[in-house]
Amino acid sequence: FSPGLLVVAGSFAAFRLLNRGLERLVPPPPSARRNRWKWRNIWTSLAHSALPDTHNLSPRRFYLHPELSKDLVGTHPPGAHSLVAVSVGYFLEDFVDMLCNQKLHQSWELLFHHSVVIVCFGIAVLLHQYVGFALVALLVEINSIFLHLRQILLMANLVHTTCYRLNSVVNLGTYVVFRIATLAWMTRWLFLNRQNVPPATYAVGTVGMAIMTPMNIILFYRLLRSDFLK
Repeated sequence: FSPGLLVVAGSFAAFRLLNRGLERLVPPPPSARRNRWKWRNIWTSLAHSALPDTHNLSPRRFYLHPELSKDLVGTHPPGAHSLVAVSVGYFLEDFVDMLCNQKLHQSWELLFHHSVVIVCFGIAVLLHQYVGFALVALLVEINSIFLHLRQILLMANLVHTTCYRLNSVVNLGTYVVFRIATLAWMTRWLFLNRQNVPPATYAVGTVGMAIMTPMNIILFYRLLRSDFLK
């Protein structure tokens, strides 16, 4: 067994335990008690997005290790492999959680998204390659903090508050920088380095980008329409 798989299993178990205990740690407000599962699920997702290592190993590491932006295949800073493995464990836990508690027609988009991430990150964990590429993808989690906060505020019926409006502005700003721009950079990197990437891995990465990019653009439009255009 690869040590990375042990980290994945440990991460899955840890996020599962956290999910079970979150209702006691963060009791749902009256407006969210009809959907207690969703309340726990969002807080679990927020916990993953807010992991200190996610941010210490992403923007900061690219500054401290400039060679990382040139070689995303074999180069990665210390701790990056474990971080990617932890994220695989989280996405597996969230996949199982949604599959067990939500109807398929309500969650198929996220299940599809998680499947792509699990496959791509799983390759990096098993091969100890493309960890740098996965690390770039984890920059998305910076925006996910505000995306999950938005859901929490909605469930707590705090839409008409200054906090919600401020979070909406920051959410859209970080969405453009850490989601759309990051995916565009990753797509460009794949295209420019297609001769240095094995055909099978290149195919997986290309399909992943082809799926994730339109999904994120559609979500951006939904957020813009819901929070600003109405």
